[in-house]
Amino acid sequence: MAPRILLARHGQTEWSLSGKHTGRTDIPLLDEGRRGAELLGERLRRAPLGGLPGVEIRTSPLARARETCDIAGFGDRAAPWDALMEWDYGAYEGMTPEEIRADRPDWLIWRDGVPRGETLAEVSARADEVVEWVRSEERDVLVFAHGHILRSIGARWLGLDIDFAARVRLNPTSLSVLGWAYGEPAIETWNDCGHLTS
Repeated sequence: MAPRILLARHGQTEWSLSGKHTGRTDIPLLDEGRRGAELLGERLRRAPLGGLPGVEIRTSPLARARETCDIAGFGDRAAPWDALMEWDYGAYEGMTPEEIRADRPDWLIWRDGVPRGETLAEVSARADEVVEWVRSEERDVLVFAHGHILRSIGARWLGLDIDFAARVRLNPTSLSVLGWAYGEPAIETWNDCGHLTS
């Protein structure tokens, strides 16, 4: 069976709640984010996933992703990987899109990038590294990471430029699955937050 990748976005933080771009700043989870991580872990341990025995697990080394992974119950099986770190937003770190658009009214990160941070090409290359790793595996993988890098991985899994990621939202503590349909890369599930409301 061809490998799939399960994408778990970290839980809610103060900056994700307010819409601030949170790249490399190590923001801790809010209580809501910790509870979401618990619920995500419960979901991953229930059928049909059953705790994902034998699945390779990696996490961004940033605290909010690591903590989500730990609280969900997978920290002892997860290896940190810098390729899963969030976009380096450079001069736009800590700013909301509205604050940025005060100076650049038509700005869109997926088209225009950020000053003094990672380029679109660099983020795309990191996403490609993750996709290539998954496809080299003989088993499913689970990653804990961040909104923009996970959206970029989704776009690159499908063979699309990362500007496609502008069209797919990803909420905190969501679960997405990228797999295959008719031998082609496909989205099985995207931005599933059912575990947060059940």
